[in-house]
Amino acid sequence: MKKSLILALLLTGCATPGSEAVKPDPKQVDEMRATAKTLATQLGGKLKQEIEANGPASAVGVCKKIAPQIAADLSKQTGWKVGRVGTRARNPESGTPDEWNARALAVFAERMKKGEKPDAMELAEVVTAPSGQSYLRYAKAIAIQPMCVTCHGLPKDIPEDVKARLQAEYPMDKATGYRVGDLRGAVVIMRPL
Repeated sequence: MKKSLILALLLTGCATPGSEAVKPDPKQVDEMRATAKTLATQLGGKLKQEIEANGPASAVGVCKKIAPQIAADLSKQTGWKVGRVGTRARNPESGTPDEWNARALAVFAERMKKGEKPDAMELAEVVTAPSGQSYLRYAKAIAIQPMCVTCHGLPKDIPEDVKARLQAEYPMDKATGYRVGDLRGAVVIMRPL
């Protein structure tokens, strides 16, 4: 079992008050980890390909259109809800964390303050919704990589054509001002049990 995985995280999120913590099945967590890695690998590959072919401003479209499609395809393949959330939303409709995800991001931020590297951070927890349905919730931290500052960095790091494309595509964008290594968000998965 990985040191960075907290299997019985005491986040209340969707948990029923007073319910006993149920430990996630390690095999299911491994499957979710693999799905999160697939999303990150596919998205990273598409971004690099688009940047090389058409430049960074064009890559904004990859995050807007292709990233949600990758998540939707993985959701369809697995039967789980797969997505990404940010510490600061670029697209408030799809990137804003729910209560559980916000708490996971807060835990990641606290762990980073203590010196832990975000690349190894993940959380998993079994929660029960008010409907009585149980879910395995999973979050894998996303850190800002050198390629990311072109669109998510400090204003001085973002080329003017990228700024213009971001303003056109995301008029309510809050996802800038990051530095390499900062916590950007998380790949999140919710799996019905």
